[in-house]
Amino acid sequence: MSSLLPLTSCLLGVSRRLMWRAAPGVSSLLRLTPPAPSWVAAVGKKDLPGLPVLLEDELEEQFVRGSGPGGQATNKTSNCVVLKHIPTGIVVKCHQTRSVDVNRKRAREIMREKLDVAYKGELSELLVKKKESVLRKQEKRKRVNENLEKKRLFKKALAADTKPEDDTV
Repeated sequence: MSSLLPLTSCLLGVSRRLMWRAAPGVSSLLRLTPPAPSWVAAVGKKDLPGLPVLLEDELEEQFVRGSGPGGQATNKTSNCVVLKHIPTGIVVKCHQTRSVDVNRKRAREIMREKLDVAYKGELSELLVKKKESVLRKQEKRKRVNENLEKKRLFKKALAADTKPEDDTV
């Protein structure tokens, strides 16, 4: 019975799409909405699909003037995005590029990461990946130091073997 479950859900999805597209005489209020694609939540971070989904109703967005290097071009344009998540009060400011659209997308990615950390704490996928990376770097550093120590001892042993001994007769 469980083997039929994916098949029925697939057929249901297909029939929904067909009903939604093939109903020209039906009023727009009675028409089914198109099914949301499952890949929408993980567009930016393919390796982190478990990040929370942002609801636009919970966000407050402002465009302010940026700062930093760039002179007059930076100081005159309002392409810095300030994004606030109203329920948690988390604020993200993004001024990485000159494009407002790119800054908006990046601000939302950063907000999703910060919300993941705020909601899950130490179990956040972002923090878990960061800890794994730190552990890998520490292990690599340890192996490098061990190899350097072996090389140093090997060179010391070679120098001791090739050193001429004092033969006094």
